[in-house]
Amino acid sequence: MKRILTATALVGMLVPVAAQAEYTFALVPKAMNNPFFDLARDGCYKAQEELADVTCEYIGPGEHTELEQIQIVQDLITKGVDGIAVAPSNAPAMAKVLKAAADAGIPVMTWDSDLLEEDKALRTTYVGTFNYDIGRHLAELVQGRHPDGGTICLQTGGAAAANHNERLLGAREQLAGEKLGDPPGTPLTGQGGWTEISGCPLITNDDGNVAVQGMTDILAANPDLTAFLSTGAFTQWFDNAYRQAAEPYKEKMANGEMTIVVADTLPMQLQQTKDGLGNGLVGQRPFEMGYKAMFILKDIAEGKAVEDPIYTGLDVCSNENIDSCVQ
Repeated sequence: MKRILTATALVGMLVPVAAQAEYTFALVPKAMNNPFFDLARDGCYKAQEELADVTCEYIGPGEHTELEQIQIVQDLITKGVDGIAVAPSNAPAMAKVLKAAADAGIPVMTWDSDLLEEDKALRTTYVGTFNYDIGRHLAELVQGRHPDGGTICLQTGGAAAANHNERLLGAREQLAGEKLGDPPGTPLTGQGGWTEISGCPLITNDDGNVAVQGMTDILAANPDLTAFLSTGAFTQWFDNAYRQAAEPYKEKMANGEMTIVVADTLPMQLQQTKDGLGNGLVGQRPFEMGYKAMFILKDIAEGKAVEDPIYTGLDVCSNENIDSCVQ
């Protein structure tokens, strides 16, 4: 008598190897509606393809919500995943949650955004950008176009996001030519020839609509502004909205009267800069962050030593090298 396989049995035979993995590692972004984090997700899934015993669980808030991210990490700890890689939106608040992960013996690492210095013992390592250098390189692009200084507006993500505060400090210290304390540093009041205008820095909470509206309003209210510097790509995520906001200032950007520089090098940002709607980008490597996180968590879970921190590098782009700057 022939054996007849049911549909259920056939499905069971066809389950991909990754679904039978020994390890389930969570990659937690700040928000899942963010094209930057989409690239990290893709890197995570690429690692899953290469590691037969690892499943990448990519999960985070639908939108940038600090409380929701904290709840997701709490749920992952309760669930008992084998490791967590998190990009903290609120570093101090996330540290409180990660104490439970330590108690449960769950390996933890950070990526993109780190914990505060006093809480770093709660994670094994950080993989991502040396965030201070994003701000420093953005400021260098501004200084190259305005060596005598001027007025500037800084735009940032969450007020409690350690990575954005480090970028603000890097930008401010580069422009000032002096140390300005702990992140995010103190607003510029003439140091190095630069003064931050009233109403800045603009806080966006990684919301693209808030970011582009903030830039629109500040440029309209300050027609003689020398530079606008954003520590995140949120300003340029929504291509049509950004183009409409920047188009009135295209001539001023072309002749050197005004400068707009933004962090990251997502495809729409590169094209905007090529079209003269921006003057510089400093790009991170999010795909590499998500990819490496899975390998790092596996090493930690298996008791292997890992470096701390692990930096993924930057690409510095200007109008002059925009066609070749991304490595």
